[in-house]
Amino acid sequence: MTGQDPISIEEALIYVMVIVSASDNAMTDSELASIGDMIKTLPVFENYDERNVIPAAQRCGDILQEENGLSLVLELVGDILPSKFYDTAYALGVEVAAADLHIEAEELRVLQLLRDRFGLDKLTVAAIERGAIARHRRH
Repeated sequence: MTGQDPISIEEALIYVMVIVSASDNAMTDSELASIGDMIKTLPVFENYDERNVIPAAQRCGDILQEENGLSLVLELVGDILPSKFYDTAYALGVEVAAADLHIEAEELRVLQLLRDRFGLDKLTVAAIERGAIARHRRH
């Protein structure tokens, strides 16, 4: 991204996954694998070139290093994503947080910030979170 080139919807979604994963200062192998799997399989990424994932994650990381970096990323993502993708973005964030079967307080904080930024209602949030619990349950 140079100067003020806008990011794509797909890149905004990648930013959401990165900020959740990086929130506890440790992007685990499980979280990275989850991000990769979602990019490979979800319809929203069907036209996205997977070779752009690492550069996108690096750009997000660069923004996070700036003063108020998390706020900047949240603002950018909120500005880029059409409202119909708010629940998708939140669901991707929840999947990343749940990937290593342990959700840190920092991840919960970022998820709360996403809920607030996107204005998601409690029923939508509960459904997304319950679905993630069901998908990641072990016996």
